[in-house]
Amino acid sequence: MTNKLSDQFKTHIQKKMERFVVQYFKAHPEVKLVVVAGSVGKTSTKLAIATVLSQRLRVRMHEGNHNASLSAPLAILGIDYPGNIKSLGAWLSVFRAAKARITQPADVDVIIQELGTDRIGEIPYFGTYLRPDIGIITAVSPEHMEFFRTIEAVAQEELAAANFSVRALINRDDIDGSYAKYLTNANVNTYGTSGAAEYRFIDEDFSLETGHRGKLVVSEWQDPVDTHIKALGEHSLRPAIAAAAVAVKLGLNATEIAAGLAKVHAAPGRMNVLRGINGAIVIDDTYNSSPLAGACALRALYTLSVPQRIAVLGSMNELGDSSAVEHQALGMLCDPSQLAWVVTVGDEAEKYLAPAARAQGCQVKICKTALEAGGFVHGVLEPGAAVLFKGSQGGIFLEEAVKVVLHSTDDEQHLVRQSSAWLEQKNAFFSKFS
Repeated sequence: MTNKLSDQFKTHIQKKMERFVVQYFKAHPEVKLVVVAGSVGKTSTKLAIATVLSQRLRVRMHEGNHNASLSAPLAILGIDYPGNIKSLGAWLSVFRAAKARITQPADVDVIIQELGTDRIGEIPYFGTYLRPDIGIITAVSPEHMEFFRTIEAVAQEELAAANFSVRALINRDDIDGSYAKYLTNANVNTYGTSGAAEYRFIDEDFSLETGHRGKLVVSEWQDPVDTHIKALGEHSLRPAIAAAAVAVKLGLNATEIAAGLAKVHAAPGRMNVLRGINGAIVIDDTYNSSPLAGACALRALYTLSVPQRIAVLGSMNELGDSSAVEHQALGMLCDPSQLAWVVTVGDEAEKYLAPAARAQGCQVKICKTALEAGGFVHGVLEPGAAVLFKGSQGGIFLEEAVKVVLHSTDDEQHLVRQSSAWLEQKNAFFSKFS
């Protein structure tokens, strides 16, 4: 009975917040809504868009991942999530804040909202009350496969955000063209790093210190724009290109967009380059992992001209029945001519990724925990080497391995999941292995 009442309370809150969002955009039609969906890269794309648009426009964007059914309306309205979600008083305060947002003059020009999904139907549901001006789809790749089962189901889910948006931008490089059959919106453009994309980047020069320099090609403009993007890996350029495309559609000029792109930087745990011991390059990509993101991160590691490369690869969670084949595929991308060591963390990586990497000829070290992996890397890391840390959060937590090889403890502030609550949870997890 208690659970039923709790569900009724949650449903009531949900519907009320959705109505507030509808009322807000009706009261403020001048405020543009940009939504970001996709299997990977949502947060990096959201942050890049906010950085570029802020060159001219007032932007609201929640820093965290408030992208679920109940949290998204609060993020859109710029209202803090209640500390006690079971408190009626707390929600009454939220309602008052929402009404004030509706009646007061708009304090932003653009709202950027990430849309997440764990199960079939969650993205389409956002379309029952949202009508975004621009919808960006970052990728279609295996995610939450225990629920989606097939990649076709993932494609239909993520592309739904394009269909309920006025205009859509699709990542040409990370979304297979065959999924176009699921698009019903005719107002679609593409972005990416390939020549086929309407908004694209032509890479002319790269260094780890300065990033990529090249030309931004925009379909609406006759001449390309000289552009500088501080990112590591071709896949890390795509969020910035998406940001440029959104900015063009919202009226920013070439000077503003180039200035904004130069300010785009990696988010914590997402291809973030940190200083390691002995002058090593540490690539912190520990926020989460998926087959597409893992493959892209490895390729980025291979581009670095260093005396030694090490890949620390944790299990990829939420892959369901596809876990074995996807871990094997990532293991097969491990190139012994490029990698001195492949270090695995987690049961799935041990069972499937490690044997595949060994079959390729790689030297493999299997570790039970991130702490063990960090200690091993610390012992074999050569001066000037590059080491990639890539893994999912649940039960992997490779950010704790990163700590072991950082040049300075001051850089721990740049790692993900460092709140007291997270550290307590991780300490309890690691204690089971001691």
